[in-house]
Amino acid sequence: MAFLRKHGALLTVGVLIALAFYGAGFRAGEKALSSVATGVENPDGGSEAQVDFAPFWKAWNIINEKYVPASTTKEAVDNQEKVWGAIAGLAASLNDPYTVFFPPVESEMFASDIRGNFEGVGMEVLAQDGAITVIAPLKNSPAFRAGILAGDRVIKIDGKETSGLTTEDAVQLIRGEKGTKVTLTIFRNGNKTPFDVSVIREVIDIPVINTKSLPGGVFVIELYSFSEQSPNLFRNALREFILSGDDKLLLDLRGNPGGYLEAAIDMASWFLPSSKVIVREDFGPGKTEKVYRSRGYDIFRDDLKFAILVDKGSASASEILAGALVEHGRAKLIGETTFGKGSVQELVDITSDTSLKVTVARWLTPNGLSISEKGIEPDFVVKYTVVDREAGKDPQMDKALEVLNQ
Repeated sequence: MAFLRKHGALLTVGVLIALAFYGAGFRAGEKALSSVATGVENPDGGSEAQVDFAPFWKAWNIINEKYVPASTTKEAVDNQEKVWGAIAGLAASLNDPYTVFFPPVESEMFASDIRGNFEGVGMEVLAQDGAITVIAPLKNSPAFRAGILAGDRVIKIDGKETSGLTTEDAVQLIRGEKGTKVTLTIFRNGNKTPFDVSVIREVIDIPVINTKSLPGGVFVIELYSFSEQSPNLFRNALREFILSGDDKLLLDLRGNPGGYLEAAIDMASWFLPSSKVIVREDFGPGKTEKVYRSRGYDIFRDDLKFAILVDKGSASASEILAGALVEHGRAKLIGETTFGKGSVQELVDITSDTSLKVTVARWLTPNGLSISEKGIEPDFVVKYTVVDREAGKDPQMDKALEVLNQ
């Protein structure tokens, strides 16, 4: 999921249906924008590059002079809407699914999502490679209960083809009032034909954490999201682990699409000495990276038996936490390669009621691995198939227990 910033604070990311835009980080509220263009020929400030805007204005004038709607019932598009369309096209030209322009209606919807007003099916999706891909369904959400899996591709929404849709377009189609139904046509790797899944929308309660003890002294922490409450809940879970008398720790991050960066940093700090690098924020060539370091709680000995479960639904903050603990040798990673969501978006106000979400940086692991390019590769690769799930088996959990008990 990318991290979203607002007024310098890292917020949630991604794009959650019903949770819409939950998962990784974001900057927002940049009110003052320069009227001087950058990167183009500029009479006020020199030129960085030669860009000819004549074709744009020619197309604008031709449309204004010649365009006639094909239908007499179609409403006319005013000039302001054409400007919004032009900015949206500019953002789309970057071929970055996380860089998006929000006209007034979509901007207000996005703001509502950030405030936490969620009704929908409870899954995070992303438009990539011409399809709407499920990053992860939330634990016990309508999407989860309907059997939707990370990696599923949504090829139709209520019969509407999704090829060419943006993430935001898909979110608008899938979201809706609680109690209403949406039918998703799913293509799943390993299946020869697509199939329909009908999901009843609900108010989504975002799960955070669960703990349990397993035979053999294994204490399991299931972490479903990186919310504002996650650091305190995780600290309480670690206290519960210490008091349990168990001597092996298993952190389950499967299907966790991410959330607050601060939560990931705080959690990693329980296992790492002060100043150890947790994640690097890379702003591109010629710019100084920002390094986020451990706060040094470091309460466990180096011989702690510790394993982490991940899958292709583990994204953003999950990848940051897992990557840091694995690269510093504090845990073994088991499961499937993670999603690969490692970018940072900044939310900039274009006008009082429109905004631009633009990618401004990428996350690197302590050793410099780009999370977006490769995801995080497990030490032990173990598949968890639909057949396993239907049979009540969990080979990833079985492998983790084997590793911890060696």
